[in-house]
Amino acid sequence: MDQAYNENLKKQLELENLKKTILLNVLTKEARERLNNIRIVKPELANQIELYMVQLYQSGQISGKIDEDQLKKILNILQRKREFKIIRK
Repeated sequence: MDQAYNENLKKQLELENLKKTILLNVLTKEARERLNNIRIVKPELANQIELYMVQLYQSGQISGKIDEDQLKKILNILQRKREFKIIRK
């Protein structure tokens, strides 16, 4: 059981390092600062943004660096996906 736990922890650390490397390559300094500010207030949203950007990067949809304005647009896209309406009759 300890070996399985250690392997799982190792994979988690590798994924975290991969995510950090990708984000360093695709975000400008200002965008990284904004993402860190978001992480302080809403860590789950920051994680969702990071995963979304990693997916974009891995699928080849990111060309160049993402600046602060582009990060704001991504944030708006993700927040719109989270909104939903409850209609009662």
